[in-house]
Amino acid sequence: MNANSIEALFQALNTAHPNPQSDLRYGNHFELLVAVILSAQATDQSVNRVTPALFARAPTPQAMLELGEEGIRPFIQSIGLFNGKAKNLASCCRSLVEQHQGQVPNTRKELEALAGVGAKTAGVVLNIAFGEPTIPVDTHVFRLSNRLGLVKTKNPQSTEPSLLKVVPKWARPKAHHLLILHGRYICKARKPLCDDCCIQTYCQFYADLPQ
Repeated sequence: MNANSIEALFQALNTAHPNPQSDLRYGNHFELLVAVILSAQATDQSVNRVTPALFARAPTPQAMLELGEEGIRPFIQSIGLFNGKAKNLASCCRSLVEQHQGQVPNTRKELEALAGVGAKTAGVVLNIAFGEPTIPVDTHVFRLSNRLGLVKTKNPQSTEPSLLKVVPKWARPKAHHLLILHGRYICKARKPLCDDCCIQTYCQFYADLPQ
């Protein structure tokens, strides 16, 4: 896909979603970090069902550290992998309190040093909380990037660097959410709604369909 088509593609997505936001519900950087950790291999909706009670009981890293792994677990047991996530949250909060004065760090290196935080989670926090032009790659972003023809990659790890080379500079801060929203509601994995797609003109997948 050439640069003009990529520009037009993101302009169209931006028109369709002028203010793209995460579906996760949070009130501050700490709540965002916790929600993103919990969202690994879980839906945003399932996370949103449990975080209000968790945040009411433990609104700060210190409070969640005091709650501890055993105390966190009952709040999140309806989410997949809740045992590991409870352990990670307790360890993460200990690091926030002991190493970062209870604040969420704003560098990738410091974020990825926290328990439960990998490249994708760090990228999401950097993007949403600190406005960094990262493009965290989840299943939607990976699928769309390759299906559309924006990049040709074999795994999520190589996808973000490839996207950062081709996505227009103005679109980079919001590209993550634009692609997720389009993938979640239009360009679905099994049955993409091509007839309702605002970017079919630029899509390699659509061009290859029998007409």
